[in-house]
Amino acid sequence: QRWHSQNRSSTMNAARRAATVLAPRARQSFLRTNSQVVLGGPRVFSTQQLHELGSVDHGFTDERVDKVAEPERRAFTYLMLSSMRFAYASFARVLVIKFVASMSASADVLALASAEFELGEVDEGSTITVKWRGKPVFIRHRTAAEISEEAAVSLAHLRDQETDEERTLNPKWLVVLGICTHLGCVPLGDAGDFNGWFCPCHGSHYDVSGRIRKGPAPLNLEVPPYKFLDEEKILVG
Repeated sequence: QRWHSQNRSSTMNAARRAATVLAPRARQSFLRTNSQVVLGGPRVFSTQQLHELGSVDHGFTDERVDKVAEPERRAFTYLMLSSMRFAYASFARVLVIKFVASMSASADVLALASAEFELGEVDEGSTITVKWRGKPVFIRHRTAAEISEEAAVSLAHLRDQETDEERTLNPKWLVVLGICTHLGCVPLGDAGDFNGWFCPCHGSHYDVSGRIRKGPAPLNLEVPPYKFLDEEKILVG
């Protein structure tokens, strides 16, 4: 029994010594197998052994642009980006121009926007009715007495306070839209309590300056834009 115990002890001691000797060699073999060598600092990998472990993606190194070695590629990239931005800006400009042009009035609409009328045959004290943009326009050649009478009206007696001078460019001529400001009827000329216009729909009375003097209408007859081309011709619109 003692011999068996000594023999076992000797075997275990021999195994320990062998393990002590072989451990560093096994560790170095393991490190080489895994493509890693420790040299007292950073780890160094073997390219050949990495290939053995699997495929390697070289896309980063192949597609990378070296801005120092290849400056022309950077310039080309900037040129392409600038060209695209210029193209987008030009396209947006064209769209804006077309949109604005579509909102502008056409030539035939502009032709209807204004109209010329002769005044030479309009007698003093009379009124003519012309058509502008589909609306009736009253043009009255006023007498000196009518001008004086309307200029003397006090603003305190007016609902929509405007002087006669504010409503005319030439005191002899009154130009107003022939549409009642109450509900849009066409008043009758040379009628009413003030010898101007009378609306038969609801009884509004206007004077010879086109101002509301009596009845439900809230405002004076509207004065359209106009100008005199000469003494006997007027342009409305």
